[in-house]
Amino acid sequence: MRSIHAHASDTELRIGAKLRSARNAQHMTIEQLATATGLSKSFISRVENDSTSPSITTLVQLCQVLSVPVGELFTETKTTLVKLDTAPLINLGGQNVVERLISGREENRAQMIRSTAEPHAHGGERLYTISSELEMMHVVTGRVTVTFASHEVEMQAGDTLSFNGREPHTWRAHEEGAELVWTLIPAAWSGSA
Repeated sequence: MRSIHAHASDTELRIGAKLRSARNAQHMTIEQLATATGLSKSFISRVENDSTSPSITTLVQLCQVLSVPVGELFTETKTTLVKLDTAPLINLGGQNVVERLISGREENRAQMIRSTAEPHAHGGERLYTISSELEMMHVVTGRVTVTFASHEVEMQAGDTLSFNGREPHTWRAHEEGAELVWTLIPAAWSGSA
């Protein structure tokens, strides 16, 4: 039987930015963190800049004060890349529009949809709602009118409209058509089915 030699990874662990982000999220200054932990401001600054590594005891102490699980500092950031040409086609009920889910199917915190609307395409003749707290519509190209029960909003390329997704609404592209990006927070449905 051959022995297995464990090797330390050559990859440098960079936890400073995560610690700094946790401190900033709590609106805590380096001085306040130093006071709470008994560490010097310069030491904390060096840790946050990844120019020094804290001992395990010191790291646990920093994490306790910042209310961050130690393991969270070492987890790799999960990323999902969705290429537009391979993004799944979806149908939200619009007329003369091609819609693609451009956020990952497994993402439930938010969803992004890219819509290519032909001239005079629309979201439906009747007002509808989406099961999300926040709906954002960004006009990439073209012009669009968004209709609510009480008013209309005219939009052109570069405009972004935010509103409650549970507010009855619909939309209509003008004669030149439009490219739209929708963001729904939280995700209105599971794209994994």
